[in-house]
Parts: sequence; C-alpha cells; structure tokens
Amino acid sequence: MIVLKFGGTSVQSSDWMDKSLQIAIDQLHRSPLIVSSAMATVTNGLVSISELTGKGQYSEAMSELDRIKELHFTTANAFLTSTNLENTIDELNTLFISLSSLIKGLCLLQECSPTSNAALLSYGELLSTKLLSGRLTEKGIPNTWIDARQVIVTNEEYDSAVPDFNLTGQKVINNIRPNPNHIYVTQGFIGATTKGVTTVLGRGGSDYSATIFGSLLNVEEVQIWTDVTGIMTTDPRLVPNAMTIDSISYEEAAEMAYFGAKVVHPSTIQPAVDKRIPVWVKNTREPSAPGTKISFQAQGEGIRAITGKKNITLINISSTRMLNAYGFLAKIFQIFEKYSTSVDLIATSEVSVSMTIEDKTHLHEIIDEINVFANAVYENDQAIICLVGKKLWMDSNFISKVFSLLSETPIRMVSLGSSDINLSLVVSEQHRETTIKVLHNELFHGN
Repeated sequence: MIVLKFGGTSVQSSDWMDKSLQIAIDQLHRSPLIVSSAMATVTNGLVSISELTGKGQYSEAMSELDRIKELHFTTANAFLTSTNLENTIDELNTLFISLSSLIKGLCLLQECSPTSNAALLSYGELLSTKLLSGRLTEKGIPNTWIDARQVIVTNEEYDSAVPDFNLTGQKVINNIRPNPNHIYVTQGFIGATTKGVTTVLGRGGSDYSATIFGSLLNVEEVQIWTDVTGIMTTDPRLVPNAMTIDSISYEEAAEMAYFGAKVVHPSTIQPAVDKRIPVWVKNTREPSAPGTKISFQAQGEGIRAITGKKNITLINISSTRMLNAYGFLAKIFQIFEKYSTSVDLIATSEVSVSMTIEDKTHLHEIIDEINVFANAVYENDQAIICLVGKKLWMDSNFISKVFSLLSETPIRMVSLGSSDINLSLVVSEQHRETTIKVLHNELFHGN
C-alpha cells in the first residue's frame, strides 16, 4: 500500500485534479490512499471568513463563501456528468449548508476562537475530497471516501492538534485495508477529539496527516505531490539555478524544514522515521521527474542545501554572575518555558549567552524577567541562514570558504556542530537574500 498526498496547487482545478488522480490510477495495483489538501486559495478564504465572523461581518463572510462555492461547483460541472454530478452536487451542498449555518452563528456571537477556526478550516479538505471521489467514480474507479475526523483522534489543542497514535491506529486499521484496484480518498490537516469536536493539525499539516496514515498502515512509501520538482538546494524563487536534490536523509530534511524550507512540514518526518518509511517529494506537473527521496539511509557528507528563516529575533544576555555559576542557564530557560517560547539557536561564552526566537508574542515579558538578574537586549529583523549537510564542521576548508565569502556581511551569531548536520548563521534580514545567493552560487556552482 502507498499514500499519495496532494497539495492545494495539485487540486486547484478540474484539470489539476485529473493530473493528480491519474498519478494514483497509474499506481492502482499498489492500493493507493489519497490524502488531499483543500483547493488552492480555499484555506486562505476560510481564514478570512474566520476573521470576519469574529467581527460579526456576515455579508462579507458570505461573499467570500460564495467565491468558494463557485470554485467547487464550476469544478464539479467541468468533469462530472449525469447522476454522478447530481450526487456530488448534493454532497457539496450538504457541506455548504452546514458551513453557512456555522458562519451565521459565529457572526451573531462575533466568535473567532481556536475551536470555531478549526471547524471552519476543515471544510476546505472535505469539499476537495468530495470532488476527487466523484471524479474517480466518473472514471469507473472503485473508491471509498473517508472522513478523517472519524479516524484521526487528537487532543483538544483545536488549531494545532496532536494525534493520539494509539486511538488513531485502531480506527485507521479498522477503516482502511490494502485493496488493489481500489482507491481510498481522505483529508489531510483535520482530525477530531475523542468527543468528536473538529481539530486541525496546523497549516501545512496535510503532510503530517499523510505520514501518520503511512506509519499506521506500514505502507511501502509516502509520496508528497506538490508544485516543485522535489526538494531544492535552496528556494528557486530566490535562486533560479537551484537544483533538485535526488536523495536526502530524514535528519537533513527535518533541519531544512525547521530552518525555512517550505516543501516539507517539520512534523512530517517523524512518523516516517519511526517506521523507516521512505518519503518522496514530487511534482504533479512533471510526474515522470525523479523528485527527491527522503529516507533513513545516509546520503554522504558535505553541503546539501541552504535555507533561510526570516522574522527572527536575536536576544543577547550578559552577566558576570554566569561565571562558574550553576543553574544560570536553567534559570533563563525556565522563563522561556513559562511563556511557551521555543529557542532556535543558542551560543554561550563565560559571561554571555545569545539565542534566537521566532515567536515574539511574549518577548517583552521574557526580557523584563531576565533583566531582573541579568542584562538582556534584543534585535528584531534578523534572519537565520542554515547550511545543511553531514559533518560540515569537520571540513575546515569548507568553514573557511563560507566565512571568506561573507567577509563583507555582518554576522551576528554562529551555531556550528550541535546537530552534526548544519552550520547556522544569523544576519540582518536586509542581508538574507544576498547571503543565500552568494553562498549558493559559490558552494554549488563555483569551482
């Protein structure tokens, strides 16, 4: 059995849905399970509706809903006929009636909570998968539509839910079985609590859904189909001559995802790691292109990719009390824990510590509490440049070359060797793009 996850751009229209479904049909003998995102622009539209309901702006919310309706009905009419079209339209209408009622109630209450937001966002995937299932029926392909909320059981963190793998595993195995010449169709991104309340796994969570299903079903592989030809050596929108990486390890892919690569969601990797299931990242527009294989097998040493993470805040903490003092760092990190704020990078000396954070929600409270026993200052508008590859820290020539290339670039912080697979630099946001371009050009295309 295999899992095929299709992103929003891969199901953005009737033509794109046909491209995606053909990829599944070509592998029908492998018992495909399709995990689909919402159609492109739909999740953003539902986010807008959620914000509008919080302000009680009913007419504006319904106007956006009308746009979403038109997109789905136009798609249905483009590739469905006869009774199949009527049945699919009925199923879509049932969802839209439910969604309309939800919007009306939320507008009256002027509610925009994590619970209501999760409920609203779930409709995007439910609607797109109804179209995919209908199109498979049109093509004469036996298929089963599954409501992911009936099988993915999560905790009650409604807008960033964590799956309960024991409960989910029982439901997945009971509802999905390998069946050659039959396709299962379900939704990424969504689940439900034990009480049946809808939850979402967070933006980008469809990739996570795919590997959850893959892990629990012990599939041969998970295929993530998107609009780029695999994982690139850097962002191709920034560097047009970026290259596709043919294969990469789980650890390298996870580092890339965490430090800015948009192809795979950071949480995607772990369920596959647990079962050593290979994950392929491929391009729906070019299904014959090799793509990138993410696996447990090491892929050699040296530079693999360069990523960038913007909107970073650098915090510098200094105090002579750090010198030979036990518990000083623990005291600092207790404050970050108190405010549920993750630290990306950290570097220490005898009397100072520097760190970066992405979430600035409680920045001022954190700084105020640290300033009680130390001197803390922060700098916004920073960026992390991450060079990914095994044992970079062991190659002194490589390290020397990197810093010589950036001799004119102010580097605010360096983190090297902590994970064995990345060299991270902090520069100001204004230098981020130039830094990535210079490094990529010389490290991948230089002599």
